[in-house]
Amino acid sequence: MGSIILIALGAALVNNVILSQFLGICPFLGVSKKVDTALGMGAAVIFVITLSSFITSAIYIFILAKFGLEYLETIVFILVIAALVQFVEMVLKKMMPALYQALGVYLPLITTNCAVLGVAIKNVQNGYNLIESTVNGFGAAAGFTIAIVIMAGIREKIEYNDIAPSFKGMPIVLVSAGLMAIAFTGFSGLL
Repeated sequence: MGSIILIALGAALVNNVILSQFLGICPFLGVSKKVDTALGMGAAVIFVITLSSFITSAIYIFILAKFGLEYLETIVFILVIAALVQFVEMVLKKMMPALYQALGVYLPLITTNCAVLGVAIKNVQNGYNLIESTVNGFGAAAGFTIAIVIMAGIREKIEYNDIAPSFKGMPIVLVSAGLMAIAFTGFSGLL
């Protein structure tokens, strides 16, 4: 049980997909303008990464590795991720149209979000079993959500600050993201 908690905390804080592995930067920078939108994106990513980690791990363990088809992992993983994102998109469009509109083009971009595929491939590379893969996926997605919500909060506060003209817009966002990455390296000594 202790190793499962370490996997989740390590994925969320120490090996944060955005701030230490630099995966998923596009939605991180694009959707982090408002906290509400960032929370919606985070929830969608949590669902997709956790479920895709479980499904891709099961497919890898019980089909690809069993029949010597490991070379198909990337193609199979991308297909699974694309199907899950389509499912999330349909559910949000039907049940939460305001969030669906707020996420806009970034929702289908979860399909090409390298964080989702990166977590699935890392699960295989680390030799995680089905439960460990799912927990690692949840931890990575929770870390993504933590980072994007913190960035959204910072960006909402930055709007009302007096910033030098050369730093307005994306430059101050990138500086803030760099400082967040430095701050998250402080977690590396904990685990």
